Formats: sequence, structure tokens, C-alpha cells
Amino acid sequence: MKTILTVLSVSLLFLSCTVNKEKNFQVTTFEIPDISIRAIEAIDKNTMWFAGSNGQVGFTKTEGVSFEIDTISYDTLKPEFRSIAVTDSAVFVLSIASPALLYKSTDEGKNWKLVYKEDDPSAFYNAMAISKNGFGVAVGDPIDECLSVIITENSGDNWRKISCDSLPIVVNGEAGFAASNSNVNIIGDNVWLVSGGTRARVFHSENKGETWRVYNTPIVQGGQMTGIFSSHFYDSKNGIIVGGDWNQKDKNTENKAITSDGGRTWTLTAEGEGPSYRSSVRYIPGSNGQELVAVGTPGISYSKDGGLSWKKVSEESFYTVRFTKDGKAAWLAGSGKIGKLELTDQ
Repeated sequence: MKTILTVLSVSLLFLSCTVNKEKNFQVTTFEIPDISIRAIEAIDKNTMWFAGSNGQVGFTKTEGVSFEIDTISYDTLKPEFRSIAVTDSAVFVLSIASPALLYKSTDEGKNWKLVYKEDDPSAFYNAMAISKNGFGVAVGDPIDECLSVIITENSGDNWRKISCDSLPIVVNGEAGFAASNSNVNIIGDNVWLVSGGTRARVFHSENKGETWRVYNTPIVQGGQMTGIFSSHFYDSKNGIIVGGDWNQKDKNTENKAITSDGGRTWTLTAEGEGPSYRSSVRYIPGSNGQELVAVGTPGISYSKDGGLSWKKVSEESFYTVRFTKDGKAAWLAGSGKIGKLELTDQ
């Protein structure tokens, strides 16, 4: 069932903060009642898609003035969606828990086709991404001593699961966090996956998932809610991972690291400074890998030097962030709300 939610001006919260002489940030918040949203895709300043709790999937084409929201049901189940991918021709949403359900729509959510289903009781998918050339990856918690990884090579029409014979073995208690749909990165033939829990590691394939290597990171690990909660690569060499300890959200050590060699080695940044726990991080497009935004609960943080230092630009809490292609705006989402972050030069 599709509904149209019109967001009135009284539900808008504007926060404007000057970070430095170059940038101003303005956050506009739109209330979306009774839904938790951890998966979004930014199309442009007018349009974004989201997937969330209780089977709800929706979009706006009006800069957030109104949202079209659909509810997907599987028998009597209303899936919990924490992964979304949008291509030029389709939208994909993937649920957590079992059965894992991956749906595709080619008509802006009017109809949804189930393109992948996994009944294993341990199935729990965390994130999904699909590249422009039709190659896609979704990753979930371990089954049979390896991460659950499914791939598509035909723009999401068909998906297949990679055998554990081709994947590194995980240690007991190592898994992923379905925090912000940012455990997967695809650039060309490169794929990166990240983990947390007892280990915080980066899994890398240079050949679209045929073979893998795994690398250690200095992010805090060893606890059930410690590790990497989000990752992003600006190009095939430069990337960032963030996270921390969900149970100690004020701790700002061992929670931010960068790489310049494609994920082989990682260096902690802003130790004891800048943001503490963060659930989502993104490079700003067109910034040459220098500007980033990270969000969490609470706060939005900005870096202008590749993640070496950070400043808080808002106290607003969000789970996830995605930038428009021109880098002038970003969409955000959290518990019962969607946000829009606009960047302007002074």
C-alpha cells in the first residue's frame, strides 16, 4: 500500500553552523513518524530514496516537501530493510534477518519483484551496493565460518552466493553491523567489506569477488558492539573507516582510520579529538578526497583535511548520510526522520 506523506513547514528544524571561512552547513529535518531508517540513496538535491523498518520504502522528488511511502509485505511479515541500492533503471532493497529478502522495482516502487531469497536461520544481511556497470554485492553476518556474500553481474536480475571456499575464514564473534548500509564499497573491479565484533577487519577483492585478502585495522575490537560501523573509499587507494564502541559512544579513540594503499594498512586519525562513535561516513564528491562528513548519535562532523582533524557542525543525531553527485548537498536519515544537509561557500 502506497501513501503520500506531506511534510509541513512546522516539522522543519533548521540549524546553520559556520565551520570555517570556506563552508556553511544548514541542516533541515523532516519528520517521518514510526519508522527507523538506516538505508538511503541520494539522487540529487530534490530526490532521494530510503528503506526502513516495518517494510517501508519511499522517496521524495520534492526536496522533502512530500514523501511517497510504500509498504512491502512477505506473507504476514513486514521486513526490516537496512540496505538499498539505486541504479539508472531500478531500485533494490534488502532485508535483515531470515528469510533474507531482496526486492527489485523498475517503476519507482509501484511493483516489487523478489529477486533473491535466503532461508538459512542465520541469515542477516548488513549492506548492499551496485555499481554503474551492473556489478553488485551484498554482505551479511557469517554462516559456515565466512561472511555471507552474494553478487550480481547483470544489474540485479540474478544473485548468487559466494562459497566459503573463496572467502577468508572469520573468527568467532566477528560479523558486520547493519548500521548505515556502508559495509560494502565497489570501485571498478575492487570490492571492500568491513567487519566488527571480536575483530575489526577489511576484506578486499581486486577481481569482483573471485579472490579475497583480509587486513587488520587498529579500530577498537574485541567486544560485541565494537568495530567498524561504516566505510567509504574515494578512489581505489584512499579510504576511511569509522565506528567505535556502541556501548561507549563518548569514546573518541580507536574509532577513525584512513588508508592510502587500497586498504592494506590503516592509520588512526584524530586520536582523542574530533568525533566519538560514528555510524556513517562519506567523502564529499569533488573534494579530491579531502572533505568528509560523518554522522552518528549524536552529532554531524566535518573534516577538510582527509580525516586528520574534525569539527562538529550539528548536534542532530542521524544514522546514515549520502551525498549528491555534485557534493553540494547530502541526505541523512535516522529514527523517525530524514534530513538534508546543504553546503554553501561563504
